[in-house]
Amino acid sequence: MKKLVLLGLLFTQVLWAQSPKGMLLQDIALQIEVTESMNAMYNFKFEEAEKTFTALKNKYSHHPLPFFLLGLSAWWKIVPEIDDTVYDQQVFAYMDTAIALGEKLYKEDSKNYEATFFLAAAHAFKGRLYIERDNWVSAMLAGKEALKYAELTKGKHHFAPELLLGDALYNYYSVWIRENYPLLRPILTFFEKGDKALGTEQLKTVARNSFYTRTEAQYFLLDILADEEKNYEEGLQLAHYLSTTFPDNPYFERYYAKLLYITGRFSEAVQVSLHITEKLAQQKIGYGPTSGRYANFFLGHIYELQGNLAEAKHYYHSAKQWSEMAGDTDSGYYHYALLGLGNIAAQEDSVRLAKNYYQTIKKLTKRKSTLGKLAREHIAKLTALRKGKSKKQERK
Repeated sequence: MKKLVLLGLLFTQVLWAQSPKGMLLQDIALQIEVTESMNAMYNFKFEEAEKTFTALKNKYSHHPLPFFLLGLSAWWKIVPEIDDTVYDQQVFAYMDTAIALGEKLYKEDSKNYEATFFLAAAHAFKGRLYIERDNWVSAMLAGKEALKYAELTKGKHHFAPELLLGDALYNYYSVWIRENYPLLRPILTFFEKGDKALGTEQLKTVARNSFYTRTEAQYFLLDILADEEKNYEEGLQLAHYLSTTFPDNPYFERYYAKLLYITGRFSEAVQVSLHITEKLAQQKIGYGPTSGRYANFFLGHIYELQGNLAEAKHYYHSAKQWSEMAGDTDSGYYHYALLGLGNIAAQEDSVRLAKNYYQTIKKLTKRKSTLGKLAREHIAKLTALRKGKSKKQERK
């Protein structure tokens, strides 16, 4: 999956924090109502969540909050299968409405931090979705707007712990983007440089102490710990918490399976991965080809390591099929599933079949890549083996 490049410094989801007197989100009853519905949303109970969000839209049609929440709900429908564009227009439409209403509030009062929070967050979500769709010009324009409003929210976390999230993400991703996306550096020219280590610690503080933004902080922290910092043990603890708190969230569940697999907790990885395959069979919301590719590959490789070649072959085939169903034959999971199938075929003396798998890997990977070299080595060994058998038969 591509990195959500702008999301850190763009995503200032401080909108649910306790606001200065007179602002809508200071209403404690409303905060509780929204939080319960957000928890339903994170657990992929979208219909339940959106009933509340729609009721808020009808009641507060002048305010960006309900439109942003509906846009957030549409975004989470995209997260598990990030290449699915079905909900794109919903995200953009709701975020555009939130922006229009936020701009109206901001024009009425330039010190209305609630307005700037929504403006930064709504532009941020547009930017991150544009990045996923390779629309870099639109992404940079949205990012520039988000950064403009994010700057106005920096340092305001004395209102509540939630407000620290914006600073945390800015600190981490403003550095990360400079390191990984040189073309985006011009956007950051007029903004101060962040501090990745400080950003990580601030995220942990938000994840521990905030009420409304806890899950989003943990969502970002999980990606940073596991994929960026390679802190698998801490990432595993967080993934376990998120997957048990939101058991029907396919993104959190497969992340948990992935970290169990990476850290060698194979018996637990098998259990979680089998659970994912059951939900795929049940066609539960959000469980699609990406979850199928992950879970079946983990099962295939673990069973291969355990010497259970029949089960390994079955799950490798499933991982291959899920990848092809999604049109994603560039992923490492697909390539390694082919490698596993090739290795099993070779062990079963199905030389031609094994060679076909290795040839496919050879075509899909770069010559100097680890997999490309490995595929060529296996092809050479099989060719030599076949020649050796032919010579023996001739001597007979």
